[in-house]
Amino acid sequence: MVLVDSSVWIEAARRDGDLAYKVGLEGLLYEDEAVWCGPIKLEVLGGAPPGQRALLTTMFGYVPHRSIEDDSWEQAKECAWRLRDRGFTLPWNDVLIGSLARQWGCRVYAKDSHFDIMRDALGIRLYAPDYGGKFRADAG
Repeated sequence: MVLVDSSVWIEAARRDGDLAYKVGLEGLLYEDEAVWCGPIKLEVLGGAPPGQRALLTTMFGYVPHRSIEDDSWEQAKECAWRLRDRGFTLPWNDVLIGSLARQWGCRVYAKDSHFDIMRDALGIRLYAPDYGGKFRADAG
């Protein structure tokens, strides 16, 4: 299971978006490995141009959703404190997504460099597609 960050959804939806992210997302969708949560959906659909809203809404309807439980917010707060104590002040939504990935035991597929910081500071696992965008199973 790979939690696909809004940065990848948005890049893949752009006409001139990076092809690597487009095929990487396609590989996850093909293998039914992609998952989303509420903040990701809000970021993607809330900022979607009118011409893409219906397609993106339909896509999200086929991708599994994970609900955020109350204790997830407490864990996200702890992650934010750990990051801040190390000198990093990251957007709350990225911290929440990174914290959820840790809690759910999944990787994050993101274009956003905030997740590189969280990989190093919090130990979240990041996803990178295999050659040609094919799904890459978790090595550990």
